[in-house]
Amino acid sequence: MVSDTARITDLPLEVLEHILVILDPLDVASTAQVCRLFRGLVYSADDEHFWRALYLAQSFDDPRQAVSYLGNRRTDIKWREELQNIIRARTIVNDVTVCRPDERCQVLRTLLDMVTNLPPLPFPESEPTSRNVVWMQKLLQDGEFLDLESHSHEEEQLRARLHTWFGLTDKDALATKRVVSRAYVYSQRNYRPSNSFGPFMRDGSGVVNWVHMQKLAHVFASALVEKEEDEELAFEVCSMSLPFCQGFIPPSLDLSRETDWAGVEGLWRISYCFMDHRELLIYNDPNLPEDEPLDHTIFEDGELEETFSAVDIFFRVINVERDPDHPTRPKINYVGEMDGNFSIVGYVKLTPDHQVRWHFVAGNGDQPVWWGEAIVMGNIRSQYGVLGAWSTTLHDPQDPIGPFWMQCQHPIED
Repeated sequence: MVSDTARITDLPLEVLEHILVILDPLDVASTAQVCRLFRGLVYSADDEHFWRALYLAQSFDDPRQAVSYLGNRRTDIKWREELQNIIRARTIVNDVTVCRPDERCQVLRTLLDMVTNLPPLPFPESEPTSRNVVWMQKLLQDGEFLDLESHSHEEEQLRARLHTWFGLTDKDALATKRVVSRAYVYSQRNYRPSNSFGPFMRDGSGVVNWVHMQKLAHVFASALVEKEEDEELAFEVCSMSLPFCQGFIPPSLDLSRETDWAGVEGLWRISYCFMDHRELLIYNDPNLPEDEPLDHTIFEDGELEETFSAVDIFFRVINVERDPDHPTRPKINYVGEMDGNFSIVGYVKLTPDHQVRWHFVAGNGDQPVWWGEAIVMGNIRSQYGVLGAWSTTLHDPQDPIGPFWMQCQHPIED
């Protein structure tokens, strides 16, 4: 006698698993609550076979093909835990009201993991191919989540770092937001010996201050976009953004054995911008007590214009020094020259929080005048480049300051 009742649980386990794998992970979680069979298929396996298949069925990069921010291959992938964290982050970004207080930093760490672990590009001219990047762009483009108020110092730093990597959002076009960023970047109070006159914490630790980095990125990217529009050469996507974060690492290159692991040697374009020096002095009123806020009015009238310029300089590595804190990433000492006159001397090394720091002094002959402090953006050797702040070697309160951005034009291929 043939049963007149067909049940989905009568299907072979392989077919049931295939059906589950093509579902959205939230639907998989709901299905697992239907009966013991489905729960067993989803949660009982010890080898994470099902969760690996479910992860790879999503619009994400295969983490086995990705490298970290510093170019290291991933060795321990927790498929279930990582996918659950990603889907929870997606849920919270789309509806922050469901976020528990103890989840806020974890969500940001999860999103940062997705954009700092990307498959490398084999050639400098390779087109970006990261699925993580496409997914993240759709998730965060309106800027609402990146603009949320942070509840702790850690959350503020994580959110600012994610925003800096992501690039300009729709909300960043607001005049009020640009006023805040310009006021921060051009305040002499944010450049002191305790932070090496750069985007670092004021406690002397050398740890990156991502709030400062995000303000630098906002100011410079906005100026870059304006320049491109004025010259009728506007790009659809600003180069200082997530699509340019994939690193260039040829398959045969082992960065742990490479002297120039940071990709210093090559032709670089150093772009910089600054405001009128008289207006800078007016804004940084020396007669104003430190505990009183500076007057932002100068940035609010819409008439302030920044000067934008760029120079091309060839960098070469002169030697490396062992870094006991980072044995596979030694300190790189480099020099650069332009027209046989203007020269740069600097180094690249990892910060205590494992970010790639560029430092230089520059000037004519043996008379250094300019000082630069910057951090690599995107994965190591990416097209995003290096972002930071410039000042003078004298660091006089009345000296000019501003943001700068370096991008490698022609790397020396290993």
